[in-house]
Amino acid sequence: MARTGGALSPGALTGKTISHYAVQDRLGSGGMAVVYRAQDLRLGRPVALKVLPPGLVADPDRKRRLIREACAASALNHPNIVTIYDIGQSDGVDFIAMELVSGRTLEAVVQEGNLRLDEALRLAAALADALAAAHAAGLVHRDLKPSNVMVTTGGRPKILDFGLAKPAAEPLGPGGAEAATVEAMTGTGVIVGTLPYMSPEQATGRPVDGRSDIFSFGALLYEMLSGRRAFSADNPALVLAAILGSPPAPLPQIPRDVWTVVDRCLCKRPEERYQSAGDLKNALEACLAPGRQTADASIAVLPFANMNRSQEGEHLCEGLAEEIINALTLIPELRVMARTSSFLVGGMNLDVCEMCTRLGVSTLLEGSVRLAGTRVRVTAQLVRGCDGSHLWSERYDRELADVFALEDEIAGKIAARLQGDLAKSPALRTRRPADPSAYQAYLEGRYHFARGTGEALTRARACYERAIALDPEFALAYDGIAEVFWYLGFYGAMPPREAFSISTWNALQALERDESSAEAHALLGMLRKELDYNWPEVEREFALARKLNPGSAIVRLRYAVCGLMPHGRTEEAVEMLRGVVADDPLSLFAHWWLAAILGLDRQPEAMHEEADRMLELDSNYFFGHWARGTAFDGAGRPEEAVPAFERAFELSGHSAFTMGYLGRALGCAGRTDEARELLARAATLSRDAYWPPMVFAFIHTGLGEWDSAFEWMDKAIETRDPFIMPIKSYHFLDPVRSDPRFAVLLQKMNLG
Repeated sequence: MARTGGALSPGALTGKTISHYAVQDRLGSGGMAVVYRAQDLRLGRPVALKVLPPGLVADPDRKRRLIREACAASALNHPNIVTIYDIGQSDGVDFIAMELVSGRTLEAVVQEGNLRLDEALRLAAALADALAAAHAAGLVHRDLKPSNVMVTTGGRPKILDFGLAKPAAEPLGPGGAEAATVEAMTGTGVIVGTLPYMSPEQATGRPVDGRSDIFSFGALLYEMLSGRRAFSADNPALVLAAILGSPPAPLPQIPRDVWTVVDRCLCKRPEERYQSAGDLKNALEACLAPGRQTADASIAVLPFANMNRSQEGEHLCEGLAEEIINALTLIPELRVMARTSSFLVGGMNLDVCEMCTRLGVSTLLEGSVRLAGTRVRVTAQLVRGCDGSHLWSERYDRELADVFALEDEIAGKIAARLQGDLAKSPALRTRRPADPSAYQAYLEGRYHFARGTGEALTRARACYERAIALDPEFALAYDGIAEVFWYLGFYGAMPPREAFSISTWNALQALERDESSAEAHALLGMLRKELDYNWPEVEREFALARKLNPGSAIVRLRYAVCGLMPHGRTEEAVEMLRGVVADDPLSLFAHWWLAAILGLDRQPEAMHEEADRMLELDSNYFFGHWARGTAFDGAGRPEEAVPAFERAFELSGHSAFTMGYLGRALGCAGRTDEARELLARAATLSRDAYWPPMVFAFIHTGLGEWDSAFEWMDKAIETRDPFIMPIKSYHFLDPVRSDPRFAVLLQKMNLG
């Protein structure tokens, strides 16, 4: 073994054994230590081995700091702080063995520029919770920065490097205890840490407490949200001057409540910051879900595992989970993750903790289904996200006929466990058909509908019709058919007026049989908008839907899009949709609508960010490319919009929706011949099938042909083309808002 001054050189450890750790490869190094990947030969687990680098082995202060880090961190037991396993010395090498974290530094994540607002806030809330634990144990980190935070492959942040941490004279808990002053670790007035993240008191060598970490946290959060440092300059003197006397540049692109948190963390005076990391965590959670509980009253329901060897029962597995979600959303105090995100994360091969972190919930419901003839065995377990422990579990052996009753029973057990007192919550809904076979057919329909393709919609409709044949009074099946026809009309698969009429009839049938269906009221509200332009009825139906189930993500999304947007109330719609996205962060559909409304609200930069988030989830999602093109168009950059719309047009299978936007961008970019080619193509296609009039209107606006644009917008109203609906907010209609013909259009839509 290589030696330095009689001691083993840390630079030559690869392939060696230190104590009972087999060193495999070097992970990285800094001024303080070198970190290796190693295998614990006693316990058979991988570890990160931290040792002093060459030249510092003989430095007693560095050794003390290494030991202090181990002692400091080993006193902490928190899922967001790296666990210390061991400390020792072998062959002259001082080392710490710690948890090996698979992932990237937060610094690397930020540099990639792909961190969404909701992700940043969830990471920040977890880090604030970790700081609160450290402060409660009497430790101030003093070097909190992006490179000292790891983000696991599952999205969990973990604080590293307590080498500069220092104990307080008393625990730094909530309230006044956290304000306890601690003496400088290396002597009063000595500055330690990393300058761009230091508090004013730390940067000037004054005593620090937990509030100094909160300032550093603010600098870290600023960087997470903006991609740049809060305090940066060409030389350290200017950085110090900014820390002491200048506020960081505001971030107008982030929500106001989020900026309030950042701004308070970065106050120059400690007494003006959050006085505890716990208070900071609460503020961040409020930003994630304003006015709603997020700590112990939040849940995601995963699709139940199919224990049958065949596909038999697959629809039951998803349907059981979906109906439990629907039941749980009726409890106002409980934040329930929407179906789309819950089901997607359930297929990502993540552990429980990682899934909860990804979704921002504290608990998961998971289970399994096994069919045997007319019998079904269902297992269900409620799992705590922070440590994977079971809060509740049970097995049920029932007849298939009892499945829908079982859903309510499981939902009730969950509510009782999370809320304690069900008497304070509304009664859980039971929507039982007379014939159990009808319910099975309905669940099969939901299974197909969720796939979203044209073929899947056809199969879903057939399942719903079979359910009605078995039980003509089954409200949910009528609601399912209504939803199918709404989609067919909205996306132009059939003439909207015809599709919306059929959809309306079925929605009314559903409500005749179950007046308490929030989803049916919300759907009828959408149809009153599309078919009748009957705005008082729209508002009435949505008011009923929101009263019946205020927690439903789909009800809130539909109200934002159909109740608020047509009236130009885009700011309110954006706020509501941000809440929907928080409850369904992996839903491409939710992100699309948020992006669309941001565009209508004249926020092209924010729309572009949402487009990027959609494409992160699915790079071939054509609405993501459409949103990117629309953002460029809204910013007055049609040349850049064209390639984005071309990609959307290609990926959508040359849909009418994307054709109109592409043609408009081509016209605005001066590529008039290409725009007219699309006009001719649309005219040809419209001879054999319905083609939305707004396709023609969009292209004519890009060509500046306003007479033709008005004619086609009038036809859009006549045919009930849904894409005429944002007429009050389309930026490209600004030049003609004073035209008398524009007022006539608004009057025809009862929007004048």
